[in-house]
Amino acid sequence: MAAPVTKRQIRALDVLAYEGVRSELRSGDLVFCSGSYALSGLIQKFTRSVWSHVGIVHVDERLGRVFVLESEAGIGVRLVPVSKYLRDYHGRRRPYRGEIVVARVAPALGEHQVREAVSFGMDLLTRPYDNFEILRIATRILFRKGRRVRDRKFICSELVDECFRAAGIRFRHADNFISPDDIWRDDIVALRARIL
Repeated sequence: MAAPVTKRQIRALDVLAYEGVRSELRSGDLVFCSGSYALSGLIQKFTRSVWSHVGIVHVDERLGRVFVLESEAGIGVRLVPVSKYLRDYHGRRRPYRGEIVVARVAPALGEHQVREAVSFGMDLLTRPYDNFEILRIATRILFRKGRRVRDRKFICSELVDECFRAAGIRFRHADNFISPDDIWRDDIVALRARIL
């Protein structure tokens, strides 16, 4: 289990240059973000966690590229090169505002499981982000009422959960929502490195 952390603890971790970590990343690794954006703050507040985003690493050996498969607010399900993610987030020539760490699912995923998870996610490319799910989650947390409904829209943690579920891996979480922190705190997730 990746232990619960604070922003201060994340900032205290050594920052490894992406170029130095790139060759160690594997498909199926997880990217966790602790953002400093307005939506990030809302997610962190309602989930009582530092994490505001999660995505899946996909290493394409033939292209020699490393990608993040994610569901991004206002964009939906996408595949973006990690190098671009770190230095030109949202095409504004600015890096991601916040901290980014990489974690690994242990025991290591088998090649078949990685292929299943990533392939499932690829089939969801361009599906919309579920803009109202954050509000529904907040309502479910505040009133402790309601259930998560599976639909054709995804927030980041739902996408990751569904991809791993397709590979036969289940993260433990409440029935009414899954947050980046639920994935982070699962017994099978272990911190690898802080990158930027």
